[in-house]
Amino acid sequence: MTRPLNIALLGATGSIGRQTLDVIDRNPGRFKLFGLTEGTRSSNRKAEFVVRGQAGEPGFDADVVTMVTDPRCDLVVVAIPGARALRPAMSALGAGKEIALATKEVLVMAGALVMKAAGERGIRPIDSEHSAIWQCLWGEERENVRRLIITASGGPFWAHPDIDLGQVTVEQALNHPRWSMGPKVTVDSATLMNKGLELIEAHHLFGIALDAISVCIHPQSVVHSLVEFTDGSLKAQLGRPDMRLPIAVALAYPDRLPDAVPPTTIREISGLEFHELDESRFPSVGLAREAAVAGRGRPAVLNAANEEAVRSFLARELPFSGILPAVRRALDAFPGGGDTLEDILEADRWTRDYLRNKSGTLRPT
Repeated sequence: MTRPLNIALLGATGSIGRQTLDVIDRNPGRFKLFGLTEGTRSSNRKAEFVVRGQAGEPGFDADVVTMVTDPRCDLVVVAIPGARALRPAMSALGAGKEIALATKEVLVMAGALVMKAAGERGIRPIDSEHSAIWQCLWGEERENVRRLIITASGGPFWAHPDIDLGQVTVEQALNHPRWSMGPKVTVDSATLMNKGLELIEAHHLFGIALDAISVCIHPQSVVHSLVEFTDGSLKAQLGRPDMRLPIAVALAYPDRLPDAVPPTTIREISGLEFHELDESRFPSVGLAREAAVAGRGRPAVLNAANEEAVRSFLARELPFSGILPAVRRALDAFPGGGDTLEDILEADRWTRDYLRNKSGTLRPT
């Protein structure tokens, strides 16, 4: 009998981490928790490696590298939120490990470097939208793809055009109508910056041009994304808005796990709606596309500025309507950089310093 797959889970106590543990627990013959990282909360799990703390703390980064490069480790699930996931992901890829990626910022910041390090193995996406596209592309040739269509629920505000975004509270922004996610991702869903980041991620994951990737609003969150082919046909992946499904797909690839989630019924897929994205009300997708086209560190600036602005909003220091203007100001002020890993990390550092230390930068103009 084939031994269980040894999995290192980076970010065990977050939303994706907890759901990954559930998938592992329900499939003990397939998977074994080899190692994990956790922050201030404890997962109360036992493993060969348990690394506690935060990126940058004494010993933490070295311990994580030791875990993800251990010869016994087969697969690394990257679910640490934000930019701090980049270094451990690159370390795991450098050691030849399979990567299941939930942290879109890794590819947003350094997509070309990450995909080069992944080589023929590629990356197993956990984001529901990218998992959907990945599944639609199984067995297909890339030259037959005309465009990718990333679906968006619209978050809590799309269906309420009467809401004054300048008066949005933290509680309102965190009240997502469909998905259960961590606070940062939930705010990104409210601004639709998550779709801008996902557009960049899809560009790198699947080698599709930025102008061949679009976003549409699909409030029911049943169709997780679509692929249009050159013959005019469309493929879509449908399912419940339950992250355990893309997690199971990533962990078990190329197999499928029985009963990963309850099946979607015919009743649930009736009356599906699709709408064009209003980029004047939600300009984040266009902003992300601009940063990706410009390159040379700007995607890292986009990501870091958004993280800092969302952090300030969650701390009630910045209004919801101030998030995207803060990102725009950082992009406009960035002097330009290079494309090496160190250049990208420097762009990230510059952005955080600029927004934290320049008087009034994180205040709306």
